[in-house]
Amino acid sequence: MNRLDVTRRSALIGGMGAAVSLLVLRPVAYATPTELAGAIAEFTGNQPVQRGRVTLDLPPLVENGNSVSVTVRADSPMTPENHVRAIALFTEQNPQPNVITVQLGPRAGRAFVNTRMRLATSQKVIAVAGFSDGTFWSDQVEVIVTLAACIE
Repeated sequence: MNRLDVTRRSALIGGMGAAVSLLVLRPVAYATPTELAGAIAEFTGNQPVQRGRVTLDLPPLVENGNSVSVTVRADSPMTPENHVRAIALFTEQNPQPNVITVQLGPRAGRAFVNTRMRLATSQKVIAVAGFSDGTFWSDQVEVIVTLAACIE
């Protein structure tokens, strides 16, 4: 067989090899610790974040990172004088560190967010709530993901 004789089988095998090498060798873009800190600082306006007053609820072991249930609650009476203005979720290993930001006000009745998110790999998830008095409170959970998402 000379160099110009290409069979369908050899072309398919070569094409599949090239596709697999692209998938295997392509680096996955994760947020860096600096990007995570920057995203939190942007949300808080560089104000300090304290632990407490926020409860982040998600399973510590996730079988499939494509759809992870997340609940965030903040301890607030939700009155015009004392309420949560916003709740944000951050991840340290997803392509984008800021997953979601929800704006709230006293008419919300309670500081509660329930949603689903994708997790690229095992990582720390952080919830930060901004209160009407200008303070920021947080909670964080370490999550183990067995089947990763966000890698395409």
